[in-house]
Amino acid sequence: MVSFCGFQMAKEYYAVGEFDNAKQLFHDIASLYRQEGWVTLLWEVLGYLREYARKHGTVNEFVEYSLEMAALPVSSGTDIQSLRFRECGPAGPASLAQREVIHREIFGLVSGESELLSVESNNYLKIAVDNPLHLEIDLVSPLRLVLLASVAFHEQTIKPGASTLITLSLLSQLPLTFEINQLEVQFNQSDCNFIIMSAQSPPLGATADDKQGCRVENSSSLTLATNKWLWLTYDIKSDQSGKLECISVVAKMGPHFTICCRAESPASMEDLPLWKFEERVETSPTKDFALAFTGQRAIQIEEPDPQVDLNLGASGPAFVGESFILPVTVVSVGHAIYSGELKINLVDVRGGGLFSPREMEPYSMDSHHVELLGISGPEGEDETQLGMNEIKKIQKSFGLVSVPFLKCGESWSCKLEIKWHRPKPVMLFVSLGYSPHSNETNAQKVNVHKSLQIEGKTAIVLSHRFMMPFRQDPLLLSRIKPVPDSDQPASLALNGKSILIVSAKNSADVPLQLLSMSLEEDNEGIGRSCSMQHEGEDLLEPALLVSGEEFKKVFTIISDGNSSKLSLGTLCVRWTRDAGTQQQSYSTAASVLTKQTLPELDVESPPLVVSLDCPPYAILGDPFTYFVKIQNQTQLLQEIKFSLADAQNFVLSGSHNDTVFVLPKSEHILSYKLVPLASGVQQLPRFTMTSVRYSAGFQPSVAASGIFVFPSKPHFKVAHVGVRRMESLVAE
Repeated sequence: MVSFCGFQMAKEYYAVGEFDNAKQLFHDIASLYRQEGWVTLLWEVLGYLREYARKHGTVNEFVEYSLEMAALPVSSGTDIQSLRFRECGPAGPASLAQREVIHREIFGLVSGESELLSVESNNYLKIAVDNPLHLEIDLVSPLRLVLLASVAFHEQTIKPGASTLITLSLLSQLPLTFEINQLEVQFNQSDCNFIIMSAQSPPLGATADDKQGCRVENSSSLTLATNKWLWLTYDIKSDQSGKLECISVVAKMGPHFTICCRAESPASMEDLPLWKFEERVETSPTKDFALAFTGQRAIQIEEPDPQVDLNLGASGPAFVGESFILPVTVVSVGHAIYSGELKINLVDVRGGGLFSPREMEPYSMDSHHVELLGISGPEGEDETQLGMNEIKKIQKSFGLVSVPFLKCGESWSCKLEIKWHRPKPVMLFVSLGYSPHSNETNAQKVNVHKSLQIEGKTAIVLSHRFMMPFRQDPLLLSRIKPVPDSDQPASLALNGKSILIVSAKNSADVPLQLLSMSLEEDNEGIGRSCSMQHEGEDLLEPALLVSGEEFKKVFTIISDGNSSKLSLGTLCVRWTRDAGTQQQSYSTAASVLTKQTLPELDVESPPLVVSLDCPPYAILGDPFTYFVKIQNQTQLLQEIKFSLADAQNFVLSGSHNDTVFVLPKSEHILSYKLVPLASGVQQLPRFTMTSVRYSAGFQPSVAASGIFVFPSKPHFKVAHVGVRRMESLVAE
């Protein structure tokens, strides 16, 4: 009802000569009628717009409205009802006969055979060389009824330079058959454009000659009948890789009239909205019905086969902290290389990324777990020698470097320097893009891709443990009732000697050379609360560690009495790969420094210290004295209960169970006589002590209770050691 009232208002504006107001209303109403599919009402509105365009001399609007009216789905019986029941508009009744009249009128105008008089300008409407007409039909244009272009490639992918078939299909709903003089098929690659000439129509001047170098095909006929597809199939090929897509089809009718249609794929082509529910014969846009459902107006042209070899000359794992050198070699086999670019990308194999600020591990010196440090050219080539057209960009996980011009048979190499801050497997992608021709500035580049998975591993595993002096154990109160599931640090005895054993294990699959092992103070400037022996001493000669071998060094720690915390500092191990078995192309010869900060320790004064004293060895059948010393370091009297278990391979004399009182700041000594009955490594009688005051039991370790028994008295030869002392201790 609103549209009907608006239509009546527009007709009143039109009748009184206010054409601008009338045109705006007619235009809005026509859009609604197209959307709703009200063909008869749309015919009448278009008639007014067509007459408005004729009176004002706008040729393009006059032709557009006329062609749309001629393609509307009105039947032959509509004219009787229109004449009998309603008043006709300027275009006459909506009938098939009137559609044909408009069709002839328009094609007579575009061919130059007739002219129309313009009322306002008192001039004739015509299409001439100084006034050409070009119409654009897109996917939502109402002129899709006039001309519909479908383009389908017969294949999905082809090799560059190979030919394939392409089917061009045209459909029109105009009531009369008409002739197209010339068709131009346009692609996103202009070299593939071609022109189709009709053999039945005379040549249109120098139209084809204007397209220098454009391919020209001849067709026996370019005649379009109503609702009948015109099928045209031709060969097409392209030397440029990438996506080849048909953009548009330009139809030329008459010397100065063209219609440009957006090319559509048969598989995704939509129906004509106004003709969708009309009684008409459904036809296929292609002869091959399978192609009508799957055909696309685009095809993928594969890249040409490269004739250049890209070699990644490294294998095996990389190590954390090491500057891993990986050579990349470009060898020209059959192509010369122009404008070459080498792209390097580092990608996490597991997909977690190389950047993780949340993970703060002791050996993570950078937020990037793996980073590309640099790209160096061949030997003797300096970065300052790069020309203005050469590129060199380095980021954490990306690199770009220019490859110089290479003739066929020549080669060029560079070295990638990659560093791991934590163990992580990465995938290295190296891509070479080059042009095999020098005379083409925008020539299609040929790409060569290579990938290599590199496992970043930890080469040196550091560990440490603490020991008390041999056969001497203090009673530490913090170890009596430890808090379960707590990160309680280890405790050492105050003002006593402790043994720190640090070890470096080769966890790699290749031999390593250990250069030095030392303990350094923290960078915070806080001095140690202890004194050490062997601190900062390097090895006199590098120690060779094969895979799985462990190197140990012993430090003696004497804690001070001024602090309850013991800071040991940082364990520093310097190592390198063994150059005797590893090629220098795999890694640099520079040494790698691995650090590990040792945890702080609690220091406490032990109330009781138990020491076992016996000879270093025994002789079968010869008695020896076994002393157990209990030292009371407190100001209190200590009640001690002890027991000595019988040993199968010893005869002993002395008290097996008793209770003794140890005076403050004094020492109580228990003495036993033992006679060994068997040779070899034997276990001494196990001593057990219980402190009544602290309700704590104590028993020396199994290792402290062992002694070797010789079958007879041995005879030792004293070797001359010299003045050179040992710099380190290697313990198994």
